Amino acid sequence: MERSNPSCPAHGPGIDPACLIGRRLVQLVASWHVHDGRRSDAPVDVWLIDDQGASTRIMNGTDWCLVVETSLPYEGYDMGDWGRIDVLPVRDETPLASHVGDTVLGVREEWEPRTGRMVSAGSCG
Repeated sequence: MERSNPSCPAHGPGIDPACLIGRRLVQLVASWHVHDGRRSDAPVDVWLIDDQGASTRIMNGTDWCLVVETSLPYEGYDMGDWGRIDVLPVRDETPLASHVGDTVLGVREEWEPRTGRMVSAGSCG
């Protein structure tokens, strides 16, 4: 798909998620905010690890755009009074978990003129 606006105003273009087509998802890793002993309902970051050893991070940017970039999972860290960030393999906590072992068959990007990339959806088989 040709991009009408190739970059997010705050985060740049990121990678083209079409590079994931044909790769098999072998692991998911996510970072979670933990505060007062409670983990956030949604992950902060998610990394897709594929059968070629590539690690693709997906996350919401501060302007709510979708950030897609090549990045290894980072180590968890303590934020003092604000809690901590734990980085762990994903089991069933995200919709992507059910696709571990599947091959990415296609992706689609949608753009919003003010913020750039908003949605990247994939199909797996």
